[in-house]
Amino acid sequence: MEIKVNFLDNLRLEAKFDDFTVITDQPIRYKGDGSAPSPFDYFLASSALCAAYFVKVYCNSRDIPTDNIRLSQNNIVDPENRYNQIFKIQVELPEDISEKDRQGILRSIDRCTVKKVVQTGPEFQLEVVENLDEDAQALLIGKPADGQETYIVGKDAPLEQTIQKMTGILADLGMKIEIASWRNIVPNVWSLHVRDAASPMCFTNGKGATKEAALCSALGEFIERLSCNFFYNDQFFGQDIANAPFVHYPDERWFPLTEDDSLPDGLLDEHCLAIYNPDGELCGSHLIDTNSGNIDRGICALPYVRVSDGETVYFPSNLIENLYLSNGMSAGNTLPEAQVQCLSEIFERAVKREIIEQELALPDVPADVLAKYPKIVAGIQGLEAQGFPVLVKDASLGGRFPVACVTLMNPRTGGVFASFGAHPTMEVAIERSLTELLQGRSFEGLNDLPLPTFNSMAVSEPNNFVEHFIDSTGVVSWRFFSNKSDYTFVPWDFSGSNQEEADTLFNILEDLGKEVYMAVHTDLGAPVCRILVPDYSEVYPVEDLIWDNTNKALDFREDILNIHRLSEDELAELVERLEESQLDAYSDIITLIGVEFDENTVWGQLTILELKIMIYLALGQHAQALELVEEFLQYNDNTVARNLFYRAMSAVLEVTLSDDLALEDFIENFERMYGTDTMASVVGSVQGTERFPGLTETDMQLTGLEKHQRLLDSYQKLHAARARKAGMAT
Repeated sequence: MEIKVNFLDNLRLEAKFDDFTVITDQPIRYKGDGSAPSPFDYFLASSALCAAYFVKVYCNSRDIPTDNIRLSQNNIVDPENRYNQIFKIQVELPEDISEKDRQGILRSIDRCTVKKVVQTGPEFQLEVVENLDEDAQALLIGKPADGQETYIVGKDAPLEQTIQKMTGILADLGMKIEIASWRNIVPNVWSLHVRDAASPMCFTNGKGATKEAALCSALGEFIERLSCNFFYNDQFFGQDIANAPFVHYPDERWFPLTEDDSLPDGLLDEHCLAIYNPDGELCGSHLIDTNSGNIDRGICALPYVRVSDGETVYFPSNLIENLYLSNGMSAGNTLPEAQVQCLSEIFERAVKREIIEQELALPDVPADVLAKYPKIVAGIQGLEAQGFPVLVKDASLGGRFPVACVTLMNPRTGGVFASFGAHPTMEVAIERSLTELLQGRSFEGLNDLPLPTFNSMAVSEPNNFVEHFIDSTGVVSWRFFSNKSDYTFVPWDFSGSNQEEADTLFNILEDLGKEVYMAVHTDLGAPVCRILVPDYSEVYPVEDLIWDNTNKALDFREDILNIHRLSEDELAELVERLEESQLDAYSDIITLIGVEFDENTVWGQLTILELKIMIYLALGQHAQALELVEEFLQYNDNTVARNLFYRAMSAVLEVTLSDDLALEDFIENFERMYGTDTMASVVGSVQGTERFPGLTETDMQLTGLEKHQRLLDSYQKLHAARARKAGMAT
């Protein structure tokens, strides 16, 4: 994690990381002002808090209340060497906690991350750089030894060479890539989380049988998501990029909107139009680019090659971001390697969807077949030794598709997790299923798995597949666990060279009657392909283009960002549009307008419901505001502070709307109940002297929105690199 430090007045310091700011000072006896804890005080507190966190996780997973658990830490200093200290952690447990759980709580404290780092002994490296922001050395550990070469199945270059190449690409872009975490909880299953140190919203997860394979996976995914703009999906690019010579790629094409809002000629092909516009309801305005929001330019479309005949077909960027998410994109050492990975994932998700929605029961992979893969068996045995039964299934649907499934059961909670993997080689497909199962997860994390169900509606509804797509935590049918399988096991094998495997996978899609469209990006220095298979590889339903399109942001973005400067008429018109839109009142404003706010601010927590409350208060429409405040208090899951604010708001509005009550008769006790500052803000909102409490002013230039600006800085690096490659000005 990158922590940037600013020097404040006297000895005060400011550390900034992610969305947080920490202030430190020194005691007065050390010439400080005593206004904040010292850096060493924070260090001591971090150890105690980390220990308490692991206690809380243990207790939460076993429904053990922590109300009567107390924990403290004392540091005992060696009088002859003050750097030699004993951290003594004591925990007080209620008598009704069993001996087994007492020992479990002590073991959980022993897992404290701060403790383990201190015990291992971190290495400190000091260096001077010309510019912190331009120092783009990858913050990766475990660099390969010179001359070391490790090949794995499916890769056209050794892992060490791939790591070096990919870190070089990211460094050339000016991106610091840091490893935020590693996981290796069972043998031969590694995962890690990497992110852009300057913009942590740009992150990927990697997985593999070794730490090098997992690092390759994470870096490859990072580059594929950069190349395909996935990190910036749905996000507002700002007005400068919206009016630049290109918004997404130099070869994009803009189609002006028609007078009757019909789809412009030259957009998509007949095959795609039959899928995306079957009833003629899709309009040009549905396909306006969300990122730029530039209605005057029309529809931004990207060129894809139709694999069947090599013709170029233009797909609206809006359509891709609304329907496909990250499905169908991959980076590789070579284009065929990328294609195999990309097509394998498309099959994995399509077959998974068919199995889950149709509640199919799959055959087991026989023990004698699994025995051929001892490293996979060792990982499975590691899980079962922790009390998690594991099922390894053949998901090829009778040998038609290169897909496997590893399912974990948690007898402690009754939850299940079905993880799928795909590759032309069965061993790799099973390995991917297993590493996907544990990607970024601890044993405690396996206590949050959903319960299986016999409710077919819950299994087949579209959002369930979205949950499975995002992190495989959707619901699975109990019928999936029947010993009476719908298919027999087939010892399938689609392996060959990467080119042969790619050809085989393309042929499977052709046999299914599917058209395939592909874009290839090489501008960053590694081949990346994005493949679309209409009516097969979509994540969201096609109807979302009309009924839940992300470019609904264009109806609200500018007004919301400029809300402090809107007149009463403009506010009334805005709240009317919000009411008529039928948007989910509990959706957050971040998602609605595609702008990132600091999550620790009112903007970052703001929902559509709260925004409507604030507008009604600004308009002096107290009855409407009170109705929504009551709705908020009944169904919200917001912070304690916001709950308190709206409880106070409810009380003040009730008094204000009453004919026989006066606010001055209650204000003293309201302040004792809710606090003076809260009441000042509430009363100011109701009386019209304070508008939009907690919402700092911003505008379409995104003034003051540091989190979103960091995201835009990341995209600007990518945008500038593409412009240089194309010989264009930005």
